[in-house]
Amino acid sequence: MTADAQTKHSSTLRVPAQHPALAGHFPGNPIVPGVVVLDAVISTAEAWLGASFHVVGLSHAKFLAPLKPDEAARIELVLRGPLLEFSVYRGQTTIAKGALNGTRGTAS
Repeated sequence: MTADAQTKHSSTLRVPAQHPALAGHFPGNPIVPGVVVLDAVISTAEAWLGASFHVVGLSHAKFLAPLKPDEAARIELVLRGPLLEFSVYRGQTTIAKGALNGTRGTAS
Protein backbone atom coordinates (compact mmCIF):
# COMPACT_ATOMS: atom_id res chain seq x y z
CA MET A 1 0.00 0.00 0.00
CA THR A 2 1.39 3.42 -0.94
CA ALA A 3 1.62 6.35 1.44
CA ASP A 4 -1.12 8.08 -0.57
CA ALA A 5 -3.41 5.07 -0.16
CA GLN A 6 -2.85 5.22 3.59
CA THR A 7 -3.58 8.95 3.94
CA LYS A 8 -6.11 9.60 1.14
CA HIS A 9 -9.47 8.06 0.37
CA SER A 10 -12.47 8.75 -1.84
CA SER A 11 -15.99 7.42 -1.85
CA THR A 12 -19.36 8.15 -3.40
CA LEU A 13 -22.36 9.73 -1.70
CA ARG A 14 -25.99 9.67 -2.75
CA VAL A 15 -28.67 10.83 -0.32
CA PRO A 16 -32.05 9.27 -1.19
CA ALA A 17 -35.05 11.55 -1.65
CA GLN A 18 -36.75 9.64 1.21
CA HIS A 19 -34.10 10.68 3.77
CA PRO A 20 -35.97 12.03 6.84
CA ALA A 21 -33.86 15.22 7.01
CA LEU A 22 -35.14 16.34 3.62
CA ALA A 23 -38.81 16.71 4.59
CA GLY A 24 -38.44 20.28 5.85
CA HIS A 25 -35.28 21.31 4.02
CA PHE A 26 -36.87 22.86 1.88
CA PRO A 27 -40.43 21.92 0.87
CA GLY A 28 -40.82 22.04 -2.90
CA ASN A 29 -37.07 22.51 -3.45
CA PRO A 30 -35.24 20.03 -1.21
CA ILE A 31 -31.50 20.24 -0.65
CA VAL A 32 -29.36 17.97 1.49
CA PRO A 33 -28.61 19.67 4.84
CA GLY A 34 -24.95 20.32 5.64
CA VAL A 35 -25.19 18.17 8.76
CA VAL A 36 -26.14 15.17 6.57
CA VAL A 37 -23.09 15.82 4.38
CA LEU A 38 -20.85 16.04 7.48
CA ASP A 39 -22.34 12.82 8.84
CA ALA A 40 -21.53 11.12 5.53
CA VAL A 41 -17.95 12.42 5.73
CA ILE A 42 -17.55 10.95 9.23
CA SER A 43 -19.17 7.63 8.26
CA THR A 44 -16.92 7.41 5.20
CA ALA A 45 -13.85 8.08 7.36
CA GLU A 46 -14.85 5.39 9.85
CA ALA A 47 -15.39 2.81 7.10
CA TRP A 48 -12.02 3.70 5.56
CA LEU A 49 -10.13 3.68 8.87
CA GLY A 50 -11.88 0.58 10.18
CA ALA A 51 -12.40 2.38 13.48
CA SER A 52 -14.58 5.06 14.98
CA PHE A 53 -13.55 8.68 14.43
CA HIS A 54 -14.44 10.84 17.42
CA VAL A 55 -14.85 14.44 16.31
CA VAL A 56 -13.55 16.87 18.92
CA GLY A 57 -13.81 20.00 16.78
CA LEU A 58 -14.66 21.45 13.43
CA SER A 59 -11.57 23.32 12.28
CA HIS A 60 -13.42 24.91 9.37
CA ALA A 61 -16.16 24.11 6.88
CA LYS A 62 -17.61 25.84 3.83
CA PHE A 63 -20.71 24.77 1.99
CA LEU A 64 -20.33 26.18 -1.50
CA ALA A 65 -23.10 24.62 -3.58
CA PRO A 66 -26.30 22.69 -2.89
CA LEU A 67 -26.60 18.94 -3.16
CA LYS A 68 -30.00 17.73 -4.32
CA PRO A 69 -31.56 14.42 -3.26
CA ASP A 70 -30.41 11.44 -5.35
CA GLU A 71 -27.51 13.39 -6.91
CA ALA A 72 -24.19 11.59 -7.02
CA ALA A 73 -21.35 13.22 -5.11
CA ARG A 74 -17.76 12.24 -4.37
CA ILE A 75 -16.21 12.53 -0.91
CA GLU A 76 -12.43 12.92 -0.81
CA LEU A 77 -10.60 12.57 2.49
CA VAL A 78 -7.04 13.32 3.54
CA LEU A 79 -5.83 12.29 6.99
CA ARG A 80 -3.08 14.44 8.50
CA GLY A 81 -2.57 13.20 12.04
CA PRO A 82 -5.67 14.18 14.04
CA LEU A 83 -6.95 16.39 11.19
CA LEU A 84 -9.37 14.92 8.67
CA GLU A 85 -9.60 17.20 5.63
CA PHE A 86 -12.59 16.67 3.39
CA SER A 87 -13.90 17.85 0.04
CA VAL A 88 -17.24 16.91 -1.49
CA TYR A 89 -17.80 17.27 -5.23
CA ARG A 90 -20.68 16.96 -7.67
CA GLY A 91 -18.82 16.46 -10.92
CA GLN A 92 -16.27 19.30 -10.97
CA THR A 93 -18.32 21.50 -8.63
CA THR A 94 -17.13 21.74 -5.03
CA ILE A 95 -20.10 21.29 -2.73
CA ALA A 96 -18.28 21.44 0.61
CA LYS A 97 -14.80 21.47 2.05
CA GLY A 98 -13.29 21.68 5.49
CA ALA A 99 -11.47 19.86 8.25
CA LEU A 100 -12.47 17.97 11.37
CA ASN A 101 -10.24 17.49 14.41
CA GLY A 102 -10.63 14.07 15.95
CA THR A 103 -9.23 10.92 17.40
CA ARG A 104 -9.48 7.34 16.21
CA GLY A 105 -11.34 4.92 18.39
CA THR A 106 -11.08 1.17 18.50
CA ALA A 107 -11.58 -0.98 15.43
CA SER A 108 -15.22 -1.42 14.50
